[in-house]
Amino acid sequence: MYLDDQIKTELKKQLSVLTKNVKMIFFTQELECQYCSETKAILTELSEVSDKLTLEVKNFVVDKTDAEKFGVDKIPATVLLDESDKGYGIIFYGIPSGYEFASLLEDIKMLGTGKTGFSEEFESQVKNINDEVHMQVFVTPTCPHCPQAVVTAHKFAYLNDKIKSDMVEATEFPHLSQKYNVRGVPRTVINENTFIEGAAPEQMVFDKMKEALNAVTA
Repeated sequence: MYLDDQIKTELKKQLSVLTKNVKMIFFTQELECQYCSETKAILTELSEVSDKLTLEVKNFVVDKTDAEKFGVDKIPATVLLDESDKGYGIIFYGIPSGYEFASLLEDIKMLGTGKTGFSEEFESQVKNINDEVHMQVFVTPTCPHCPQAVVTAHKFAYLNDKIKSDMVEATEFPHLSQKYNVRGVPRTVINENTFIEGAAPEQMVFDKMKEALNAVTA
């Protein structure tokens, strides 16, 4: 058991704000996947805390069509959908443990309430982005500043279908950490060539995203 009774009581309180159903789709392949069984166990226990929360488990190889539909290209992967079964390009790659459990909770509350916490003015700025954006936020479970970076990126994806945002657990995907020169976390990679170190305020993340897009068109 990963979630004891005290944690479950606290989670029930936190998730009582949900007004809409949220679905977690977990892609796994337990033979060749570090932390897949642990991730599944955490998500299973979490799904039992609220009747607004459901879990669907899919095999990364057998359910290849579903994986492609949601843009899942590695495992373990957790995709969040709202009650209309819409995916927002919000993906967790790796185990959402430690501080990253907080990121998962915040995202569930966002999809279950429809609220980002951003100002209307800032939301409209994000919605007005017309180019494709891919954000990868590299984290570790022991990093207290990582959830802010992850949740900000996921809020952007929630507001704009052109934006896809991944949480990537750095130690589980060393080849990607090496590729993007991850020396510390959080490190956010925007469209392969623009980087943000640390948990930056949302306006700074937005400005960096615009900078990444302008670099392409320049």
